[in-house]
Amino acid sequence: MGISTFVKTAAVCLVGATIGFSSVHADQLADIKANGKIHFATEMLYPPFDMLVNGKYEGFCRDLGDLVTSELGVKPEYQDLPWTAVLPGLEAGKFDMTNAPVTITHERMERYTFTLPISDATVGLVKRTGDDTIAKPEDITGKTIAAQKGSAELAELKSFAAKLKDVTVKEYASTEDAYADLAAGRIDAVANGAPLGAYAASKRPELFSTVSPPFGEKSYYAWAARRGEKSTALVNEINTILVKLQDDGRLGDIQKKWFGQVIELPKTFPDVK
Repeated sequence: MGISTFVKTAAVCLVGATIGFSSVHADQLADIKANGKIHFATEMLYPPFDMLVNGKYEGFCRDLGDLVTSELGVKPEYQDLPWTAVLPGLEAGKFDMTNAPVTITHERMERYTFTLPISDATVGLVKRTGDDTIAKPEDITGKTIAAQKGSAELAELKSFAAKLKDVTVKEYASTEDAYADLAAGRIDAVANGAPLGAYAASKRPELFSTVSPPFGEKSYYAWAARRGEKSTALVNEINTILVKLQDDGRLGDIQKKWFGQVIELPKTFPDVK
C-alpha cells in the first residue's frame, strides 16, 4: 500500500469512526436545545388533559408542557394525533416525545422511557346519573362497559371483568364517543382514569356520575420518550423540572385548575405492579 493510499484509507476510517461515535452518543436534549424547540404529540380528545376548545389546544398537559418547556428554555410544538397513532409515531421518530398522559405499565416500560408521574391514573367507572344498579365496581356484572381502544384502561377493565360474570366490554376510538353512547343508554358505564371520569362528571352532572371506589392496581400517567441512551438526558432533565414544579407549587396550581384538587405524586419512579 502506497503512502497516499494509506492516508486516504486512514481518513475514511477516521470519518467512519467519528460518525459511528456521534451516532452512538447522540443526545436528544442537546439536539432540542440546539433547535430551540421540542415536538410533542398527543390526542386532543382526552379532557381535562388534552382537548380542543374552539380550535385551540387546552388542558392540563398543555399547561404543564408550557411550564416544562419554559424551564428547558425551548419552545413547544404540539401535534394532534389519534391515540392509536401516538405511541407508534413516537417509536417511528415522528416527534420527540408524547405529552399525552400515558399509563405506566411493565409492557410499555420495555418499549419506552417514562418521565416521573404527572397524574394518578387508577381506573374508575362513570355511569349515568340516577342509575342505582351500579353502586360499586363489582355491580357491572351482566352489563356493557366501554373503554378506549388501545388504552391501559381497557386492559385493566378486561382483567377486572374476567373475575366477574357476563360483562360485555366494548371498545371505542375515543372516550367522547363512549360517553355519547353512555348518555344515550347504549352502554352502562365507561372505564377511564379516575381524574378523567371525575372531570366528565363535574362538567355534566345531570348526565354522568362516578362510581366509588376506583378498581384495579394503583397506576400513574406519565409522558413517554423513546427508549435508549439518546433520550436519557432529556427525561432526566424533565424529571428534575417536574420535581421543581411540585416543590414550588406550580404543578399544584394547574392540578387545582383542571382536577379541582392537588394530587401528591411520587418524586422518584414508582414501583409498577
